[in-house]
Amino acid sequence: MAPDPTALMNLAVNPLSANSLLAAFGAFGILFILFAETGLLVGFFLPGDSLLFTAGLLCTVSKNGVHLNLGEVLVCAVAGALIGAQVGYLIGQKGGRPLLARSRNKHVRMGAARAEEILGKYGHAKAIVIGRFIPVVRTVLNPMAGALNVPVRTFTLWQIVGGVLWTVGVTLAGYGLGNTIPNIDTYLLPIIALIVVVSVIPIALEILRNRRAGATPAPEGPVESGK
Repeated sequence: MAPDPTALMNLAVNPLSANSLLAAFGAFGILFILFAETGLLVGFFLPGDSLLFTAGLLCTVSKNGVHLNLGEVLVCAVAGALIGAQVGYLIGQKGGRPLLARSRNKHVRMGAARAEEILGKYGHAKAIVIGRFIPVVRTVLNPMAGALNVPVRTFTLWQIVGGVLWTVGVTLAGYGLGNTIPNIDTYLLPIIALIVVVSVIPIALEILRNRRAGATPAPEGPVESGK
């Protein structure tokens, strides 16, 4: 019997779509997705913010047959984010800077530079917490912390604090909005689109910042007067 084209389409998963990921894998999939985004350099493109926010919304409504349990979502989200960050740190500790330098992806290289800058500017504790809320940086900061030999106890403590604040905060924001606005499922797609736009603003600002820095002419040396 020939396969049903509709069934095959339903099996397809869009890794950039939070709704598609949640429909395919449910709450348990959040663990693996956040693990990949925060622990593996290849996961920098995954939609962490919109995934958490959408999961919170889907704990209050059903959309396309998807309805999630808040407790399961929170446990899976926290576990994925914390385990992923610790693995990323260990990868950076073993691989060091050459691991990041070998990446051909400009977003990863840009994120590595920004992560190092944040670690130097704010100190280990603040940088590790702040980095959780910046796409790409939260992927690269963990191995960068390992490469820069941030003390393991310091990293572990503050990545737990930042990971819990990020996952629980964004998920509960979606959950709270879902409980506040009647028929929120009607506006689900526009809300997800808005979250995606908001989450990429830091990346856009970073690109603009780098372009401006590159466009700034280097200061000229002193001009010697002729004799």
